[in-house]
Amino acid sequence: MLAEAVVIGCGVIGLSTAIRLREAGVDARIVTAELPENTTSAVAAAIWYPYRAYPEAAVLRWGARTFEVFEGLAAAPGTGVRMRGGVELRREPVGEPWWAAAVPGVRRCEEGELPPGYLEGHAFVVPVIEMPAYLRYLMGRFARTGGEIEERALGSLDDLAGEARVLINCAGLGARDLVGDDSLTPIRGQILRVRNPNLKDFVLDEDDPEGVTYIVPRSEDCVLGGTADEGEWETEPDASVAAEILRRCAALEPRLAGAEVLGHRVGLRPGRPEVRLEREDGSGVPIIHNYGHGGSGVTLSWGCAEEAVRLAAEA
Repeated sequence: MLAEAVVIGCGVIGLSTAIRLREAGVDARIVTAELPENTTSAVAAAIWYPYRAYPEAAVLRWGARTFEVFEGLAAAPGTGVRMRGGVELRREPVGEPWWAAAVPGVRRCEEGELPPGYLEGHAFVVPVIEMPAYLRYLMGRFARTGGEIEERALGSLDDLAGEARVLINCAGLGARDLVGDDSLTPIRGQILRVRNPNLKDFVLDEDDPEGVTYIVPRSEDCVLGGTADEGEWETEPDASVAAEILRRCAALEPRLAGAEVLGHRVGLRPGRPEVRLEREDGSGVPIIHNYGHGGSGVTLSWGCAEEAVRLAAEA
């Protein structure tokens, strides 16, 4: 049966877009090569924080809207979303973060809040999203609208010919082959999970010369990271890299020294010079592209989903 819309991809971008479509009354279903637990979204530390996504003006707009949605979800049980405080550390003096307009109450850290070696930092409260619980929540929300998911690998968009009036491409890094977008490149991110030694606040050090470093406490564990290796496709965790991540994180937070390691994961972020969120009218049906979010898929998810729905409605 001809659907009004088919969403390609079932990570956080695809699920959010499909939910917004169905809640707007559009008969939308999902076709995906991988279910959510096997996507990069499942690996994410998932703190609201724009990272490796461009252009900044659009990212700020999409991110601000997503922040608003997450604030609402944090007040609801069972979503996996919580508001948490933390700091972004800097080794050199900097101005206010470029994304600060989207986050209420960003303030400069006082001297006593900075670890040795850091000259500046900013403290703020943002959504932290526990992805296993959140992806289950999204799947349940989509199912309650009557949405259906089909596991099917696509060779090209032509494989969906005659199945929908509009296609929404949320394939992430898979869009490189699906639509021949050579500007997409993997940004390899390795993380490890450790048992949470009663930490409450996150810590971010994007400028660590030894590698991007972050500590994101969750209810039962902490996500420690990380790496940002552009052009690397390897998805097996590297034991030596994991040891370095743990060393860097324990230097920032000594309570992590000796923490029980619960698991290792690698995700391939879909890096691109700019997020591709646009309508394409080629042969056949209109296509709405919504991919290339870098390390900000969760951060931009609802804002981009709503814009994709507007583009689909116009189509």
